[in-house]
Amino acid sequence: MTIDLTRSEPLVLGIETSCDETGIGIVRGRTLLSNTIASSMAEHARYGGVVPEVAARAHLEALQPAIEAAVAEAGVSLQELDAVAVTSGPGLAGALMVGVGAAKALAVSLGKPLYAVNHLVGHIAADILTGDDVEYPTVALLVSGGHTSLLLVRDLVSDVEMLGETMDDAAGEAFDKIARILGLPYPGGPEIDRAAAGGDPDAIRFPRGLSRASDLAAHRYDFSFSGLKTAVARWIEQREAAGETVPVADVAASFREAVVDVLVTKALDACAQHGVPRLLLGGGVIANRRLREVALERAAAAGVAVRIPPLSLCTDNGAMIAALAAELISSGAEPSTLSFGADSTLPVTEIQVRG
Repeated sequence: MTIDLTRSEPLVLGIETSCDETGIGIVRGRTLLSNTIASSMAEHARYGGVVPEVAARAHLEALQPAIEAAVAEAGVSLQELDAVAVTSGPGLAGALMVGVGAAKALAVSLGKPLYAVNHLVGHIAADILTGDDVEYPTVALLVSGGHTSLLLVRDLVSDVEMLGETMDDAAGEAFDKIARILGLPYPGGPEIDRAAAGGDPDAIRFPRGLSRASDLAAHRYDFSFSGLKTAVARWIEQREAAGETVPVADVAASFREAVVDVLVTKALDACAQHGVPRLLLGGGVIANRRLREVALERAAAAGVAVRIPPLSLCTDNGAMIAALAAELISSGAEPSTLSFGADSTLPVTEIQVRG
């Protein structure tokens, strides 16, 4: 398993199975060749959320067809690959194990080096596939169904610091739960977005978690949406108990505004406190129209440049994993050994798992 570690444009296949999307991506250095995603979201919809066992089974069924589709789209053969990359964590343990096992088998069968990388740092790496130069340091706000994280990225392959993260429900989970309370389908993010379009975001002042002065000393960059979720549920219960109609659009808009306000406020505070005039947004919840709108508006007023990768690269995908591995290879990083495993709580500071 040898590779020229000084090569600037390695051909890498990335495998991502941390949650409910089977992502296979192929990159040549910083050039995206294919980005194939097979989602099991429809299978989870009946349960109102992701079921780990269902996700793992779906990955098993989707991996081979997804790899074949990615290779065909990229116009390369598996033998041409310089390396294989895979998400080692964080994520759902069973889902991660499927991807890790497949990546090891593929790398060994092809005689190619294997790079086990961090899922969260992969979201940051997605931005290098846009073709623009990436400046460091940058603050990164990652918002997805399973993670809400605020990171300080001094160097993509060697220095990523966790500034804060969710202490309970991630933002995406909060959207799903409030959508269920409002009688909206799963996944909740797009449904809340649609319902909020006709509502007044200032109709109801819902709480902004961990934003009071007393919270900031210990949790300045952390997030909590459980109190917000409870406040929305109680507000709805009180209206229903009084025999009044629940204004779904106003509730959705006001809830969304509370989430967006906290996310953007803490992200821009991190930029100010660390003297970083750059903010990168990533994760599937970035598809939320209001979040992008408020982030761009308030960042511009603060003199902070905002970068948002294409939405196809914001959701979980294999291309971002391949891109991170390609950067590691170009920087001279040695491959991972085959002794690494799936790590559902992998810290963001561990950009590559050596084994």
